[in-house]
Parts: sequence; C-alpha cells; structure tokens
Amino acid sequence: MKIPTEVFISFRYLRARKNGFFSLLTTFIAIGGTMLGVAALIITLAVMSGFQTDIQNKILGVQSHIVVSRMDGNAFMHADEISQRVLENPQVVGASPFIYRQAIVRSLNTNESSGLLIKAIDYKTEDAMTDLSSLVVEQDMDFNDDLNGRRIILGQELAKSIGAFAGDEVVLMFPTDLASIPAMYKFSVAAVFYSGMYDMDSSFAFMDIGVAQDIFSMPDQVSGLGLRIKNVDDSLKLAAQIKETLGYPYSARAWIALNKNLFSALKLEKIMMFLILGLIIFVAAFNIISNLLLLSVQKFKEIGIMSAIGFSKMSIAKIFFYEGVFVGLIGAFLGVALGLGISLILKNFEIVKLPQGIYYVDKLPIAILYQDVFFVGLCAFIITIVAAIYPAYQVSKLDPIEAMRGQ
Repeated sequence: MKIPTEVFISFRYLRARKNGFFSLLTTFIAIGGTMLGVAALIITLAVMSGFQTDIQNKILGVQSHIVVSRMDGNAFMHADEISQRVLENPQVVGASPFIYRQAIVRSLNTNESSGLLIKAIDYKTEDAMTDLSSLVVEQDMDFNDDLNGRRIILGQELAKSIGAFAGDEVVLMFPTDLASIPAMYKFSVAAVFYSGMYDMDSSFAFMDIGVAQDIFSMPDQVSGLGLRIKNVDDSLKLAAQIKETLGYPYSARAWIALNKNLFSALKLEKIMMFLILGLIIFVAAFNIISNLLLLSVQKFKEIGIMSAIGFSKMSIAKIFFYEGVFVGLIGAFLGVALGLGISLILKNFEIVKLPQGIYYVDKLPIAILYQDVFFVGLCAFIITIVAAIYPAYQVSKLDPIEAMRGQ
C-alpha cells in the first residue's frame, strides 16, 4: 500500500524535531497536554460512573424497582387484589406489601436510643424483591426460618450506635393518639444487615408486616406495594403503565424517581467535570496551533522549494495538517492508555479510602464505561484536528517566491 507523499513528509518532519530542542519541547507539550486532558477525563468519568453504578446497586439491594402507593400517602386495603392486577403485566415478576413508620429504638443493654425508619415487610415475598438476605452480616437465627413475631433487623451502624447485636433485646417506641404516652414494645434483634449506604445502615430497620399491622393498629392495611420487574432500565416507562392501569387514587413511582435528586446531582457533576477537564484538551489544542506555526517558520525555505518542484498549496497545507493530526492522535492514544491504566489500578486496589459518614460508599468506586472512553478519545481527536486547520491554512497562503528567497 502506497503512503501519500504528504503523509510521508509530515511524518518525517515530526521525527526530525530531535534536531531542534525548542521545537521538540513544544511538540512534547502539545502531546502531553492532550494526553493529560484525555487521561484526567477518563479517570474522572470512571469515578463518577462508579459512584452512580455503586449507589444504584446498593439502592436496589434494599429497595423495590417500582413502588405503588396512594397519592395522598394514606394506607390502603385490598393489597392482594391490587397485587394480582399488577402481576397481570408480563414485565412484573413479583409484588410485596410494606408499611413505613418512624419510631425510636432503645437498647436494653446500654439504654442508648436512636430514631429510625421501620419498613415492615412480608419476608417470604420481600426476599424475592430485594437482596435483603444477602445483606445480613450477623444473625441470631437462620434467616430462612419463620421470622414472624416481635423480631427486628437493624442496620449495622444503627446497631453499633445503640450497642445492640443479634440476639439482644430492644424497645421500640412510637407516638400514639395520646401524644404524651408513646407506645412501647419489646423486640428481639433477629439480625443485622449491611447495605454499604451509610444513611440506610444508620437509620433503617425491618420487621414482619403482620406484627406491624398489629402494633400500629393497621388491620389488613399497608402503606404500599413493592414491585420487581424484568428489566430495571424500563422502570420509568413501566411505572407509567401501572399507574394508568390502577387509576386514581393510586400512583406508581420508579426507583430512579424516588431518588431523583441524588441521581440528578451525580449526572450534573459528571457533565460539569467533563466540561471543566475538557478545557485541558483545548489548551493542548492551542499548543498544537503554536507548534505548527513554529514549524512553518522553521521550514520556510523548504516550503518554497516544495512549491518550486510542483507541490500545490493544498498539498503543502496537507503536510502541516497531517502533522497536527499525528500529534493529536498520539496524545489521544497515550491519554486513553494512561487513563485506562490508572482506572484499572484504582479499581483493583483500594488505594483511596472514603469516610462513610460523608459519602454513600466507603471506597472509591470505579466503573469503566467504554462508550465514555471512546467519546473522550474521539472528542480529543476532533479538537486537535480542528486546531490543525488554521496553521495549515496559513501555510497555504505563503508566497513561494519569498519562501525561496528565505524572507
């Protein structure tokens, strides 16, 4: 395969930079700027995608894909009938009722207490909805045994804060119609779970829905239904279908809508980091422009000679354009390699630790999305190509006679 003359000469010009230190330095700066910009973008996007993926997996570990409830927030009856109507949709693979209630828990061992959010569930159906059983890190009994009765499952951080562990007894307190007299019930800690999300582990607990209906005076009532679907990515569309099927006064909300603020913030941060770090590539693009303009000054006489032996202005412009393309391609390739290398190191080795009390995770999550890598590399390459157009155009305007004279 014959290499075009313009490509061959531009490559020779790039290799010949070793004869001029200043020219070589500007070339390295242009390549290095593109490389660092691409690498920084890839690493940042991998971290942001990692946060989003990790938080999503942990949320779905303890939360249903779709939640059905009343629009006014009140409890409702006939949960079995509503479940049957929802399960008629082939995309819904399971339904489980639940009750939400705020309360205070106090350990009988230490007398320490803390506020918490109780989710009362049907253990037999809930374990098919979420990964609750896989999250248990400490238990007083087989999780698959009958958990009916006054037994409670506490988050790990919550259990630590009040000094209660599996097998210990705690008192659950919640307000009644008589504001000055809270209702109090003794519970046994059946297990302790760890979801990896500090907010949930420090303020969440599970109990049997039958017991909750009894102590909360909610006979045959539930706060809502949790649904599991085949494809979690279809949750928004399916939630709209279920809401239309059930009609007023019921609503159906997807898990991503229930955590809209969190994921919107993550998405916005990802976009802003892309724009901010993308400026590094633009700076590198200006380095490429200055590098090619410097080369055109150094090769002024050679440009006149090439014009004299028959090179057209377009051919001469192509030589300098291709050199800019080479610089951009090398920088983008090295940046992708460096970014992927550092991302893989951070993913496989826990180099960076995060404080659980501040972040939702305790270690730096990395998720390498190859579409992001391709997009960053492509954008960097396009920017450098655009940067090479102006110097090439300026070279094509040089007067060959003046170039031959060396003026």
